[in-house]
Amino acid sequence: MTAPTTQQETSTGDAWTVKRVMDWTVAHLQRKGSDSPRLDTEILLAHARGCERIELYTHFNDVLTDDERATMRELVQRRANHEPVAYLVGYREFYSLEFEVNKDVLIPRPDTETIVLELLEIAKTMASPKIVDVCTGSGCIAISVAVNHDTAEVVATELHDVALQIAVQNSEKHEVSDRIEFLKGDLLSCIKPEQQFDIVASNPPYVATADIETLEPTVREHEPHTALDGGADGTRYISRLITDAPNYLKDGGYLMLEMGSEQAGMVCELIDENGQFSDAQILTDLAGRSRVACARKKPA
Repeated sequence: MTAPTTQQETSTGDAWTVKRVMDWTVAHLQRKGSDSPRLDTEILLAHARGCERIELYTHFNDVLTDDERATMRELVQRRANHEPVAYLVGYREFYSLEFEVNKDVLIPRPDTETIVLELLEIAKTMASPKIVDVCTGSGCIAISVAVNHDTAEVVATELHDVALQIAVQNSEKHEVSDRIEFLKGDLLSCIKPEQQFDIVASNPPYVATADIETLEPTVREHEPHTALDGGADGTRYISRLITDAPNYLKDGGYLMLEMGSEQAGMVCELIDENGQFSDAQILTDLAGRSRVACARKKPA
């Protein structure tokens, strides 16, 4: 994206307009392997110009300033090197909400909206449901629940300080910080034993260690492995949550765990072997893949 001279712009009409930059960037990112080159381009160019994406299409003939062009050039170079768009612009939309993200937290994904949808469906039958989101990361599950259920009492746990700070910032951004208690600790270990919940939900690390090297470069090279690595078979944290959750669930309370699409059999087996759950089921995501395991704690 080499800037033409003023004389060239005047004589050839080759000015770097919004449309020209978009067309060039889409083609470039497509060559570099992006699976969504137009969306990537729209988000990056809107960020460089400080405008909404829709405004790009109503200002096709605007010529980018030198600063805008320099910013866009850097963003495109980084994206071509597989850096996630969400990290480049500092946010990701999830469940119609915007969440701040950086390299210290996993980028929220549409797959995880499956757990939020089901959780809210269950929670709407309860007046003041007590819910804990384990491994909260950016806070996307806990905050989406709090925003969409006015009387929910939410706790969110996270082991890593920087991730916890980002989750708190996101809760302040969406004005629910007074309704979410953020706790630092490993899974459920930071919660007092006397606390009992209606729902324990989590999107824990669940990628098998050996599979991390097979992930797309955008994920493998940039997202935190601590938020991905689930041990030898990917169920290290899932197994611990299945073991520990009954101590924190009310009778009839729900355990909801996101998992890999190929892990449904293993997770159901772990739930059955535990012996303290009933009504186990597997929920599918929008692509029809097994995504969330849900079970209820049996009465004592």
